[in-house]
Amino acid sequence: MSDNFTKQVHQAARDALQGRRPDPAQAARWIEPQDLGELSQLMAAAGSLRAAHEGETVEFCAIVNARSGRCSEDCAFCAQSAHYPGKAEVYPLLAAEEMVRRGKAAAQAGAQRFGIVTSGRGCPEGEALDEICRAIEVLTGEGIIAPCGSLGLLSPEQARRLRSAGLVRYHHNLEAGPSHFARICTTHAYADRVDTVRAAQDAGLEVCVGGIVGLGESPAERVELAEAVAELEPQSVPLNFLNPIPGTPLSHLDTLSPTQALAAVAVFKLFNPQATVRTCGGRQQVLGNLAPLMYMAGAGATMVGNYLTTEGRQPSEDLDDLAALGLRPAGKLVKEAS
Repeated sequence: MSDNFTKQVHQAARDALQGRRPDPAQAARWIEPQDLGELSQLMAAAGSLRAAHEGETVEFCAIVNARSGRCSEDCAFCAQSAHYPGKAEVYPLLAAEEMVRRGKAAAQAGAQRFGIVTSGRGCPEGEALDEICRAIEVLTGEGIIAPCGSLGLLSPEQARRLRSAGLVRYHHNLEAGPSHFARICTTHAYADRVDTVRAAQDAGLEVCVGGIVGLGESPAERVELAEAVAELEPQSVPLNFLNPIPGTPLSHLDTLSPTQALAAVAVFKLFNPQATVRTCGGRQQVLGNLAPLMYMAGAGATMVGNYLTTEGRQPSEDLDDLAALGLRPAGKLVKEAS
């Protein structure tokens, strides 16, 4: 480890607090640490930003796969795509009452946010959107949990409808940086994803925008994603780690090493110091028993319970991790309507 590496990453953290982003060429070097000494310095720099932004609290979120399978899009990592022979469950949209029940269960398990997720290219319309809005209204009105939506490509009108129903935050990942995206998806454009994020923001919604690392991208392309996310100024940055799924075009890829994953968390935090970096899909498969180190690397939130098509950890295990590190879960984010 060189003194120059240490100086660079800690200067980047100081610059981040002043609103200045890292140099992408330098960050492409940091995101592949050469040894544990470099990784520890990188984590310390990003961890200082987490402490400045989130303090000693960590936010938990959970999701419900409210409509599963037969997606028309060809995202190369996804088991729900109709283009690949995956084994994902296929079922229509859940009833509003079931979404609310899942939201209550997530809150009881310690989650502060609850994402309603649907497979498919775009946001459901007609009666399906009515059902989703009805669930959002109950969750918000009863102060159960802060609802988020992950419903695909979004029109301005749909964004306003969701906002009026009480939706707090819209989740829509870029998935990959602009130069790598066409190798991951061909059925819609990178610009479509950016437009959806902008539509949500224009409607007054907070946004949760991140992507997946380990999609066969180069270190520079991984940094490009971190920079592209920062351009959108999201409140939350969900970071997923590829868990190669049989039947998908990326099934042949190896998973990232834990050190690569922790370095990615740190670099994404250095690019997004005012957003909460949130570890999501693949973190159990990639980080394993080293998962608690993600908080030291800059993560201020994580997804608990199961993911869309793969299993996660028990929320009680995540609570134990927080206690062991002297951290505590965030408080409730919504209040009951008066």
